[in-house]
Amino acid sequence: MSSYSTKSKLHVRIRNFVAWIAPEKKTRDTIKKQSDEIRGKIKKKVEDDGLTITDMPYSGSFAKKNGLRRHLQGETTNEGQDIDLAFVVKPDKEIEFEPLIQRFKKYAEESYPDTKITVTKSSVKMEFVGTKLTYDIVPMFATDDLEKQLLIRNNGDKIKTSVQKHTAFVRNRTKETNEEDGVVVFNDCIRLFKWWRCHKEQTKNEIITLPSFLVDMLAAKALEKAEINTTYPQTLANWFSYLAFTVKNRETIWFDDYYKTPKPDTTKPWNVLDPVMADNNVVKSWSGWEVDELADWLQDAAEIMNRAIVADLQGRDGDSLEQMQLLFGKIFSSHCE
Repeated sequence: MSSYSTKSKLHVRIRNFVAWIAPEKKTRDTIKKQSDEIRGKIKKKVEDDGLTITDMPYSGSFAKKNGLRRHLQGETTNEGQDIDLAFVVKPDKEIEFEPLIQRFKKYAEESYPDTKITVTKSSVKMEFVGTKLTYDIVPMFATDDLEKQLLIRNNGDKIKTSVQKHTAFVRNRTKETNEEDGVVVFNDCIRLFKWWRCHKEQTKNEIITLPSFLVDMLAAKALEKAEINTTYPQTLANWFSYLAFTVKNRETIWFDDYYKTPKPDTTKPWNVLDPVMADNNVVKSWSGWEVDELADWLQDAAEIMNRAIVADLQGRDGDSLEQMQLLFGKIFSSHCE
């Protein structure tokens, strides 16, 4: 289906909606100020405990500039952003093979005794109700390479990663699309994918979850193969269609930013390879039926998006809007004009 004008009602509606789900630029200063305070307090506790911090880089969606300012809960939303703060610790013989999360939970509780603090498999989550901000403290070990870290999860799983390279992977693609003619950019497409993901996950009969990192990888492959169109509707339709085909056929997803030879695990139903660490299959724990479920999600989204485009081209605004509510939830209609 050919592209159409950026003045089309559907394109304008999606553009307005993505502006509503994207964080306000003015909040970045507030986040940076509070982040610096948290870093300072936690770092002092770490050093008082005899450990050494080698780096504290921003990570996650805040660093990649593809996060959401609010989150979907059923048919309503909650204001709030999630910010990842990585703490890179110099290895020490006493703690070399120890998950650091419980130690950092203690540091956080001592630094912020009145803040809600919980532990996830890879982080310590701190919820600041007043600012509607949540910080995920992610402790990891330094390695011989300044741009590579070792993350040891609470269950003992060891993951080699690179905060800096993962951030650059997304931001470089956003920069490239920002420099091209048109108004559609990569990080906003990821935001739309994330919102669609949240809407699907909250539907009672849906039974898989998509981590944000996997969403980044799917969007990046769609950008590479289906490209950015001049309008949001056509871009989303192309991306959903391409990914539905790719996932259904269980094609390996990988990128040549940091390595040139993929190493898919042929014992697994599907491979989505970490763009930095070739031996890390992001979906290694997925079963075949989960892969099929995702393919169905994507095919359904492609069909909805194409129906919305047809309705828009034919001037059936109500029908087009109804399709977009299927894709992003009823909340879309309240924030697309």
